[in-house]
Amino acid sequence: MTKHCKIKMNRHKRLISASLLLLLCSSITTHPPQVQAADTPNFFLPPNAASGPIEDATCDVEQIEQANDSQLHVILRELMTTSFFRSFAVDLDQTCPLTQWNKQKKKGKGDGAGAAEKTTDATLSLSSSAAPFIPAPTEHDESEGCAGDLPDLDPDAEPACHVDLDGGNDQPDFLSGGGFGSGASTLWSATPSSPSLESSTADAANEEEEEEFECDGGKDELDDDAEPLCSLATDDSSSSNPFGSSFESAALHSISERVVQQNWESESQQQTFDWNKVSDPVVHIPDAPCNDETGNLPETFWLDTCSKIKAGDGLRVVNLQLNPERNTGYNGTHIWTAIYEENCLALDGDTSAPMCYEERVLYRLLSGLHTSTTLSIAKNYYPPSKKKGRANWEPNPQYFIDKFADSPEHLRNLHFSYVVLLRALKKASPVLYNYEIKTGDILDDEMATILMRRLLDSMILKSCQNVFTAFDENLMFKEQVNAITLQENFKGVFHNVSSILDCVQCQQCKLHGKMAMLGYGTALKILFLPDDMLATSLSRNEIVAFFNTIAKMSESVREVRELTNMYWSTHTKLEKSDAVVSSGSDTRLLSTGIDGIDVLDAAVGAVSSLANQGLIDESTETNLIQQAFQRNPELMVLSKHYGSNLSKFLNFLPNIDSQISTTGMTANDEPDAIVIGTGLAGLSATLNILDRGGRVVLIEKEHRLGGNSNKASSGINACCPQNSTYGDYLESFKEDTIRSAGKSSKPHLIETLVENSEAAVQWLKDRVGVDLSVLAQLGGHGHKRTHRPNQGMVGAEIIYNIQRAVKTYENSGMVKIMVDTRVTQLKRSDSGAVVGVEGVKMTKDGKNETISLTSPNVVLATGGFASDRSSGSYLDRYRPELMRMPATAGEFSTGDGITLGTSAGAGIVDMDKVQVHPTGWVDPKDPSNPGKILAGELMRGVGGILMNHEGERFCNELGTRAYVVDKMFGHDPQYAKTKTWNVDTEIPTFSLVLSASAAEGAQKHVDHYLNKGLLTRIDGLDALANWMKLPVAKVKASLLEYQRDAKKGKDAWGKVTFNGVPQKDLSSEVFYAGKITPVLHYCMGGLTIDKDGNVLNENNEIIPGLHAAGEVSGGVHGDNRLGGNSLLECTVFGTIVGKKIPIRPRNSIQSNNLQQGGGAADKPAELRNISTDELQQHNTGDDCWVSIHGFVYDLTDFVDEHPAGPESITELAGKDGTEEFQAVHGENILEDFDPIGTFVPV
Repeated sequence: MTKHCKIKMNRHKRLISASLLLLLCSSITTHPPQVQAADTPNFFLPPNAASGPIEDATCDVEQIEQANDSQLHVILRELMTTSFFRSFAVDLDQTCPLTQWNKQKKKGKGDGAGAAEKTTDATLSLSSSAAPFIPAPTEHDESEGCAGDLPDLDPDAEPACHVDLDGGNDQPDFLSGGGFGSGASTLWSATPSSPSLESSTADAANEEEEEEFECDGGKDELDDDAEPLCSLATDDSSSSNPFGSSFESAALHSISERVVQQNWESESQQQTFDWNKVSDPVVHIPDAPCNDETGNLPETFWLDTCSKIKAGDGLRVVNLQLNPERNTGYNGTHIWTAIYEENCLALDGDTSAPMCYEERVLYRLLSGLHTSTTLSIAKNYYPPSKKKGRANWEPNPQYFIDKFADSPEHLRNLHFSYVVLLRALKKASPVLYNYEIKTGDILDDEMATILMRRLLDSMILKSCQNVFTAFDENLMFKEQVNAITLQENFKGVFHNVSSILDCVQCQQCKLHGKMAMLGYGTALKILFLPDDMLATSLSRNEIVAFFNTIAKMSESVREVRELTNMYWSTHTKLEKSDAVVSSGSDTRLLSTGIDGIDVLDAAVGAVSSLANQGLIDESTETNLIQQAFQRNPELMVLSKHYGSNLSKFLNFLPNIDSQISTTGMTANDEPDAIVIGTGLAGLSATLNILDRGGRVVLIEKEHRLGGNSNKASSGINACCPQNSTYGDYLESFKEDTIRSAGKSSKPHLIETLVENSEAAVQWLKDRVGVDLSVLAQLGGHGHKRTHRPNQGMVGAEIIYNIQRAVKTYENSGMVKIMVDTRVTQLKRSDSGAVVGVEGVKMTKDGKNETISLTSPNVVLATGGFASDRSSGSYLDRYRPELMRMPATAGEFSTGDGITLGTSAGAGIVDMDKVQVHPTGWVDPKDPSNPGKILAGELMRGVGGILMNHEGERFCNELGTRAYVVDKMFGHDPQYAKTKTWNVDTEIPTFSLVLSASAAEGAQKHVDHYLNKGLLTRIDGLDALANWMKLPVAKVKASLLEYQRDAKKGKDAWGKVTFNGVPQKDLSSEVFYAGKITPVLHYCMGGLTIDKDGNVLNENNEIIPGLHAAGEVSGGVHGDNRLGGNSLLECTVFGTIVGKKIPIRPRNSIQSNNLQQGGGAADKPAELRNISTDELQQHNTGDDCWVSIHGFVYDLTDFVDEHPAGPESITELAGKDGTEEFQAVHGENILEDFDPIGTFVPV
C-alpha cells in the first residue's frame, strides 16, 4: 500500500505553533496554570525544588547538575566567547507571515473604541519591514511595546530591544559556503520550494469604509518616513473566520467565535487574535516518493528542519556576546496562556487523549526553552540605572519565584531539553571532532577547536556519561499506524513555530528566538538523519546555533540554583502576613504543601529526637511541640526540608519565629575546629566550616586579621574562567607550575591545586563577593590566568570581604575570634591525636592570660618564616646566606605553626626552599628598611622593563621568579661563579620602568605606588636618563633595541610577549620608574601534608585531628612558587580542609541573625556639612576622620582593625583620602561604614 507523504495539518494547529513563539521572547511569560488553593503564597520554593527523575529520560536532575558543574558549563562558557561561536548570522528584517490585523471600526465599539487607538511611547524602533506582534496591555498589565515593563530604564539609555551588531551589512564569505561540504548552506533547499508564507498586499484605499487602527507608539524613536510600529502589510482577503471551520480545542473555538462576533474580553485579546486569516500552509514535499518497501519516509525528510528560519537580504552577523538575553519588557502573555490552558498541541489529531510520546517531547522542548528564557530574564531583570545606582544588569529573584514556585516541573523540562541537546551532541561528535573551525584568527580558532574537543571528550567521563545518553530518539515515531503522520506533523509544527519568529517586534527577542530554534532544529536534524548524512548536512550557522543553545541550557541550569539561593538569602524569615490567616488564637497555613499530616509528623519527630538525645531540655521540647500543633508556618517549612537532618534542623531553629524559646537549651561550647591564623587559608577554612553549620574558634596572634594575604597585589591564578580568549587549559597551567617547581615538584599536590583553581576563584566571587574580573599574565605563565579586581588590590579586597563574611557569624556564637592570642602548644590524646590548644592571650591592660581549648580538629594556617632572622631560626638553619636579605612578609612571619606541628610529630619538607622575589620596592625615604613592599609580577606582566645600573636590560622580565633573581644576582662576580649568594655582599638594586601604555594596564597599582612615593612619573627620555643618573644615549639605545625586539617578536633572552612597549617618539613618552631589589617573599617549605590537607608525620602517616593550609605547609610549590599561586593555595587547601572537617550536632542554638532585637531600621539621620577646617582637627589615630568620595567617616574605632595596619589610615587622618582609597579599595568596602557628614571643601 502506498502511503501519502504530504503533510496534513489542521489550521488551528498552525495557530498553535504560531502562538508558541511567545514562549521564545516574552519577558512576561506564563507557564501552564497549576491547580492550587486560592491565595496560596508562592514563596515556598525550596533550594532543591527542581530535583529527582526527569520524565522521558533515564537520568535525574542531580546527575545533570553534577555533569554541568563539574565539566560542561565551564567549557561551554569559554567556548561561546571564541570568534567562531559568538558570531551568528541572522536576518532580523524578514516580514511577518501573518496577515494584517483587522482594522478597527471606531463606531459601535463602545468603551473599547478609544483603547484601540492607544499605543505607547516606550515602543522602540525597528526596521519598517519587520511587522510588530505586540499584544496591547490589559488592566492588569500596563506594559506595552518593547520596554513597557522594563523597570527604571534611564531616559538616555539604549533601547532594550536594540541589537548590537558585530560587523557590517555585507554578507560574510562563510555564509555562502557549507560547513562540512558544498551541500550545506545556511538554508536548505534540497526539496522544491514551498508556497510563500507572505501574502500579497492590497491598497488600503479599497476599504475606505473602515478607519485605520492608529499606532503612534515609539514615534520618537522612528525615522520620519518610517511606518508605525504596529503596522502590517495589507491583505485583500477578508474571511470572517480566520481559523477555518475545523476546531478541536475549546479555547480556540471560543476565540473563533469572538472573531466572528467581535466580542472580546479585553483590548489585548482583540489585538492578539483578531487576524484576517492564518498563515499559509507549512512547507511540504508534494512529489516526494514514499518508500513502498519499508513504509517509511525518505531519509532526506528531516533535511529541511531548519528551513523556516529564514534569511534574505537582511542577513547580518551579530556578536552574541554583545547581545545577551535579558529583560526587554516585551509583552506576550495572552496568547501563551490561552494555548497552555487547553494543552492544544495534538499532533495525532486527538486532543481528548493524553499526549503521545512525540507530543510530550515537542511540548517539553518548547517548555524547556520557555523556562530558559524566563530564567535569563529573571537573572538580567533590572537594567543599569543611574538614578537607581545600578552599574550593571541585576537579577530579580522574586520574579523567578513567582514563575516557578508552584511549577517546578517546568524546571525539569529545562533539564529534559538539555539532555536532548546533549544526546544530539554525542551523536554528532564523530563529525564535530574533526570539524575545521576557520575564522582567520589562527590562535582563536585553535583555542576554539581545543575547547570543542574538550567538550566532546567530556562525555566519556564518569560524571557526565549518563546525561549524554539519557534521551533515546529511537523511541520516537515507533507507532506503525501513525508514524508517518506524526513525523509530518511534528516537523510541520516546528516549521510554523520557526516561521512565526519573524512576527516578533523586539529585535533582541527575535535574535534569541531564531538562534534557539535553529539550535533546536539542528539537534533534531542530527537525531533523525542517518549518521552518514551528518557530515554534509550541517551548516556553519547551524553549528553555531546548536552549541549556543546547549550553552544557553547549561547557563539556565546554573541560574535555577543561583536565583533560588539569591531569593532565600534575602528571605531567611518567612513573611507570616503573606502566608497565614488567623482565626482566634489559631494560626493555619494556607499552603497545602506544608500543613499536612506528613509535615506535622516530621516536626514532632524531629523535636522528639532532639529531646531523646538530650540536645534540648523539657521546657524547650514542650514549647516546640506546642508550636508544631499550632502549625507554626516557619517551623513547618523547616521540618519539611530539614526534619531528617537533626544537626541542621537544630542550627536553623533560631531563624524562625521568635516565640519559640531557646532559653532552656543547654550549651556545648566545644568547637568543631580551632583555626590558628587569619590569612586567606585560615579564613577560607573557617568560612567553609561555618557555612556548613559548624562552630569555630579562630585565633590570631596579631591584633588584626589578614596576615600576609592582605598584602598580595598580583592576583590569584585560575584555569580557566573568563580567559578562553587566551587559549589556556589545565594541562598548560599544570605544566607551568611543575616547571617552576623544578626537581622538588610533587604532582599530586600540584594537580590538586590546579584542578581546584576555577572552583576557588568562583567561590571567592560568589560566596565572598570579590570582583576578580581583570585578567593578566604574570611571569612564568604561558597564558593569561591571573585574576584581580577592577578596583583595589587583590589581597586587601579578598581579606576585607572574607573576614566580613566570617564576622557575620560572631553574634550567633558560631565563631569566636581571639586576637592578640598566641598558641604555645598543641594538646594531644593518649593515641597521639591532636585534641586542642594551649596558649596565652594578651589582655587590654597588657597582661598575659592563659587559655586552654579543646576540639577534635586543629587547623594550622600560620604562614611562613621569612621574617625571623634570629639565631637558630628556620632561616638561619636552612638558608643562612639570606639572613640579611630584606623581606616582604610581615614581622609576624616567624614559623610558629611549623614549630607547633613538629612538636606533635609532624614531618617537614623543602625547608631550604625560600623564594627570593626579584622586585621589592626600595622606598627612597627609607632605603635600608628590611621590610619592603612587593612590586608584584603584574608590574612586569603589563610591560615593565628591568634595567641595571648601566641602563641595560638583562633578562626576560616574564621569566619565573627564580630565573629573574638569578639574572640579578649574576651581576655579582662571585655569585656568577658559585651560584651561591654571599651573606656579606650588598644586595643589588635595579630600575623598573613602565611606559604610559604599560601603566594603564595596572592603573590602580601604579596610583597606589605613586601615592606611597615608590614610583615616580617621568616625562620624556631625557628626564628618565637624568633620574637613572645615566647618559641619555645609553638609555635610548636600550629602549630602541627593546622596540626592535618587540617588532621582531623575540629578544635575546627568549621573550616573545611584549606588552606596553614605549611609543616610537621616546621624547614625548611618559614613564613611571622606581627602584627595586630582590626580597625574601615566600617559604616553599613547611609541614608535610597530603592532598586533603592532613598533616603527616615523619613516616607519612596522618596525624589525627591536625590539618594545615597555606604557607605553613610544604611541598605544594617545590623549588619555586609561581606568581599568583599563593592566594590560590590558601583558597584551595583552606576550602578542602573546611569542607572535610566533620560537623557535630549542636545543642547550642543561639540565633544566627547578625542583627539582634529586630524592629524597623532607624531612619538615617540627615548628614551635616563638614568643612576642611573641621576635618583637619580630627587628625590623629585616637580621633581619625577621613573624607572619601565626598563623605566624612569617623574611622577611629577601625584604625587598629585595618588589615593593612593602622598607618594606612592614620596618615590620611584629617584629610581627603579619596585618591589613596581608590588606589587600594573598591567602593563596596564603605558599605559597612556610615558617614558622619558631607565634606564641603572650603
